[in-house]
Amino acid sequence: MSRHALGTACCVLMLALCTFASGATATDLPDDAWPRGHHPLPENSDLIGENYVARVRERETLVDIAREHNVGFEEIRIANPNVSIWAPAPGTEVLIPARHILPDAPREGIVINLSEMRLYYYSSPEVVETYPISVGREEFATPVGVTRTTVKVRDPSWSPPQSMREEAAVRGEPTPEVVPPGPENPLGRHAILLDLPSYLIHGTNQPDGVGMRVSRGCIRMFPEDIESLFDRVPAGTRVNIIDQPFKAGWSEDNVLYVQSFPQLEENVGSLEPVRNALDVVALVAFEDNLNPVAYRRLRQLVENPNGLAVPLRGPSRQSPGVPE
Repeated sequence: MSRHALGTACCVLMLALCTFASGATATDLPDDAWPRGHHPLPENSDLIGENYVARVRERETLVDIAREHNVGFEEIRIANPNVSIWAPAPGTEVLIPARHILPDAPREGIVINLSEMRLYYYSSPEVVETYPISVGREEFATPVGVTRTTVKVRDPSWSPPQSMREEAAVRGEPTPEVVPPGPENPLGRHAILLDLPSYLIHGTNQPDGVGMRVSRGCIRMFPEDIESLFDRVPAGTRVNIIDQPFKAGWSEDNVLYVQSFPQLEENVGSLEPVRNALDVVALVAFEDNLNPVAYRRLRQLVENPNGLAVPLRGPSRQSPGVPE
């Protein structure tokens, strides 16, 4: 993160804290006063945030821009398929995919959507936070299920698993049995253990990989994001790990939005993506049939997922309120 961006983030956080201290509620905050990743939890909508455009500055990469704007590697890449990742031209417009449909899961504790590579934290009745993450690569897929946080460790040591040390030895790169805290430690400076043996939510010493499938099953976050969560997530917090490559939800003005992500490789073939998307829409919209225009749009989004939350059709909500 650039010095300018870090300074701005600190000022925004201080403003938000001062506002809460004065007795204002979360929803009283102006849009530009929310700390990184924080959003008001909507009462009559499933959407948070808005997409917007940033411009490339001198010597910036798309990865730099992603981190500054709370976006992961794959998110920024598939939202901007025609922009160079490592050498975008200064002045190039970059779409920041900051609008999200809340996952179809109880709005409590931490919810991790694997296909989306994004974590949601319902930190108060009025606030939801969201951050990009890395998840397990195909051969070390992060398991779905409900667990909880247990112990929090600052400046953790890391014990590489035996399989990793054997692989490294074959490559002629012997790995120590224990990696102490420091810049070579892949866990970064903060780790939150889960009630799943060997699984953690932690930082990283390679932040460029956040938003990719690069771990051996753990959840990796940008150092600044895990540091923010570390002191605020209590032990025993519910953690719901789900896999929803297709999401649907209503906006406050009753427009049906959908959001499609690439399926995890190990799940390809386990479900028919278009049929799954139709089932999701039917569950949210309370109807089984889409008109031909909406069907074509849905099929295009499923077959060419770009991670953007976009309207499927205009106002037509048939149920009173938004189901929780």
